[in-house]
Amino acid sequence: MAATSPGFFGWLRSNSEHYLLVAAHRDLARRTGAPAPRPPRGAKEIFWLRVFAPTYAALPWALRSRIMRAMPGSHRRTWAPPPRAQGPAV
Repeated sequence: MAATSPGFFGWLRSNSEHYLLVAAHRDLARRTGAPAPRPPRGAKEIFWLRVFAPTYAALPWALRSRIMRAMPGSHRRTWAPPPRAQGPAV
């Protein structure tokens, strides 16, 4: 996350990314027999790992994509156009 104050949507994106990654690690550990991350502690972690992550995973991609496009944030930025050629490269 950027060093500046991210606001609500930045906070939401940061938490979402973190806990979706933890949930993916749990799933991978379960499927491969590897050690899993520690169990969730506290109401916040329980919500993100036992409610948010499974709900997000159950949503169809079209709906997830629509939700992400509706939220402000860095994912809406486009690539800058390439610089104009200013003569021969050699």
